[in-house]
Amino acid sequence: MPLKIMPHGRLQEWVAEEKGYFAAEGLDYTFVLNDSDYGIHARQRDDAGEIKTGAFETFGAGRDGADVSCACHWATNVAAGERAGQLVTAAYSVAPCAIVVPPESPVRRPEDLAGMPIGVGYHSGSHFATVQALEPVLGPDGVTLTFQGPPNERLDALLNREVPAATAWGVPLYIAEAFGFRKVVDATFMIGFLVTGSAAAKADIDKYLAALRRAQADIDLRPELYKHYHLRAVPQKYRDRVDVRAFGTGERIVFLPYTREVFTATRQWTEAHDLFSGSPAADYDESVLV
Repeated sequence: MPLKIMPHGRLQEWVAEEKGYFAAEGLDYTFVLNDSDYGIHARQRDDAGEIKTGAFETFGAGRDGADVSCACHWATNVAAGERAGQLVTAAYSVAPCAIVVPPESPVRRPEDLAGMPIGVGYHSGSHFATVQALEPVLGPDGVTLTFQGPPNERLDALLNREVPAATAWGVPLYIAEAFGFRKVVDATFMIGFLVTGSAAAKADIDKYLAALRRAQADIDLRPELYKHYHLRAVPQKYRDRVDVRAFGTGERIVFLPYTREVFTATRQWTEAHDLFSGSPAADYDESVLV
């Protein structure tokens, strides 16, 4: 059976397909594509106007039948601990991310964000990255969050001035900057790969990662040749208003191990901040793809 891959709004899968790297590795594959933000379909707002579902919840919902997909490493760590999938330890990725404000905003320093509602995605990378980035500056009581949905919906809220600040990553961050929004503080974060399909074998994951490694080298060498693929992640309504040639290269895959130490430190951080209800039962050995 083909490996069902859910792309993550980045360049690497498209470069690997263009160059025939998946085929060269002998991988039988198909892409799981949809109009949602990386499998996040729910848009239901509560009485406070917030969206209380995010990347973490999509693993419990089955991730649209994908065998392998990505989310922030906080979410994949806990999802693997709850046996919603197996965490890939051979690689991870790093997403450019920042807390941004409109060009007219008086906010200039991280301290100016104290008490200001910052739009993030619930149980998603933007949520945890914002806490991690601002806590050292503002303390645990100085960070105020408002849950404004997945990346593209949060981008709309930001551009429409429905929130005074928001955390954006990858292509939505580049779009915000193209509209003149200013970075106040960097919030770069790690992303994990999670295998959730029963048909996915480790051999297929190894072939998948080998193809992405080759694609990453191509992107590093000649990024300008591949930035046009960013258009796939730009919402249609913004495509004639931004120039992807000015974007960065986005999410970068790092072919280093996601170690037991990193896994444990991440688990301890989420538990110390009481970010998920309950406590994952599975330890590192039970959570990873071996």
